[in-house]
Amino acid sequence: MNSEKTNNRQPQLPELLAPCGSREAIDAAITGGADAVYFGGTMLNARMNAKNFGREELSSAITECHSAGVKAYITLNTQVYDRELKNALEYVGFLRSAGADALIVADVGLAGLIKKHFPDTELHASTQMTIHNTAGANRLYEYGFSRIVAARELSAENIRTICAGSKAETELFVHGAICVSCSGQCLMSAMLGGRSGNRGECAQPCRMSYSGGYPLSMKDMCLAGHIPELIDSGVKSLKIEGRMKSPSYVYGVTKIYRRLLDENRSAEKAEIFELARLFSRGGFTDGYFTRQIGGEMLGVRSEKDISDTRGALTFHSDKGRNADAAKPKTVAETEKQTITLPDKLEFPPKTPFRKPTVTARFRSASQIPDNCSLDHIYLPLSKYESLADGVILPPVIFDDEAYETKRKLEKAVEKGAKHIMLCNIGQLGLAKQFGLIPHGDFRLNVFNSFSAGYYAETENFDSLLLSCELTLPQIRDIHFKSDTRKAVVVYGRLPLMLLEKTVGRNMLRDTRGAVFPILPEDNRDILYNSVPVYMADQLDRLDKAGVEERHMIFSDESRGDVMKVLYAYSHGIIPKENIRRIK
Repeated sequence: MNSEKTNNRQPQLPELLAPCGSREAIDAAITGGADAVYFGGTMLNARMNAKNFGREELSSAITECHSAGVKAYITLNTQVYDRELKNALEYVGFLRSAGADALIVADVGLAGLIKKHFPDTELHASTQMTIHNTAGANRLYEYGFSRIVAARELSAENIRTICAGSKAETELFVHGAICVSCSGQCLMSAMLGGRSGNRGECAQPCRMSYSGGYPLSMKDMCLAGHIPELIDSGVKSLKIEGRMKSPSYVYGVTKIYRRLLDENRSAEKAEIFELARLFSRGGFTDGYFTRQIGGEMLGVRSEKDISDTRGALTFHSDKGRNADAAKPKTVAETEKQTITLPDKLEFPPKTPFRKPTVTARFRSASQIPDNCSLDHIYLPLSKYESLADGVILPPVIFDDEAYETKRKLEKAVEKGAKHIMLCNIGQLGLAKQFGLIPHGDFRLNVFNSFSAGYYAETENFDSLLLSCELTLPQIRDIHFKSDTRKAVVVYGRLPLMLLEKTVGRNMLRDTRGAVFPILPEDNRDILYNSVPVYMADQLDRLDKAGVEERHMIFSDESRGDVMKVLYAYSHGIIPKENIRRIK
């Protein structure tokens, strides 16, 4: 809608991208002035609890968007199991024939299959892929993504750096809900209640009470006060969050940002007030963008917030949808046009099972027992000592942290590091650069054989930790063509959240009395589960699932505790304490 808009500093305004969880919300976004909208269907959708769209509705909605000159991006922004990939590809064929302008994808395995079978499909990398630096953006561009949805935690400076150095377009969230955990790095809902955020079912445990307060509940983001700066940054698309919110919210927020973009100015107090009336959790925050990160970023939705929203403007669509108005193809007609897919996907063959190795990570060298018999020992980059042969990179390395990270890595190599645990797609070139043997961390969110194959084969990983959310039958069925060992976390408190905003305490206690330790590591805090994974008495099940590397996470354990755990795993001891099993 703004192709003719120009200003003295940039030839084209960023796209304004609005959220739609229902057909009414699409009308609201179009009326409010969106250039593009994003919405999802009934599968592979990170907002599975929104109304969403059936196939005929999807086709009709895309047609309506195009009739209004608005682009339609469809979300496939969850991780995908092996058994779902064939149906996912068929669904992609339907979306292409329905006219979807781009697909927002979170799973590298699915992305690779889409590029193979539908090579001209435009792919946008979901924020769930934890894209927080230029290296990650360029890696995904080389893989076939034309756009990345940047992590919400980025500062203005790091946004400008990515925009200047990335070959891919940059899309940025500018308004709506944000998480206290770094984008794509939260396991809390999955581990505590079995509802995976990576699968679109987050139960929002961060909004619950802990230790008598709400230390994990964040205010909504609002960057309406930074519009000229955002235009200057080179961001291609400004994205509003809110597929679970009402059409009135979509219309009101879109309308205000449309006005601000067109007038190249920041919001006035009255406009911020109106945005807060539409939806607020005790106000807004721009703390990540400005790097003013602190307790003022926290907020909960009060009775006053709810009352204000009831009194805010409302939107009612007056569009009549008669049979003569831009009638879409029917589902049957659309499906006839999809590209023919193979009857079944060619999964990599199962490789012979090798004798398992045992590895572990520690928070500090003081936890490592004397004469430790582990195959590999890892320490965090900032605490690396020669007692370990492997180093773990920080999961998040912003562009302004890259120089210091490489300097520390050089020192680790000088001290004797031989192996490196890679935690993000933007780190994949570092092993070769520093002459280290690469291993893949569970933070890569590998859920299927094709994702595993991408990471294992392109980087020649020595081992690859699969997602901590998988069951043993799902782990058993994952195969990939390489010598990479299939690895699983078999002991330890799982890191539930990687915190960009510190909580300011060393633990949280929930309303049931469960205690969650919070420990610092490489410039960020990590919130750990209240109980450890424990499989010492079920090693035969790990063998049957083809787990060739058993990995342990030692967080708050003493050296004595570590020795007890290693003894338990060498003797198959049944646990007496509360534990978590791999199902």
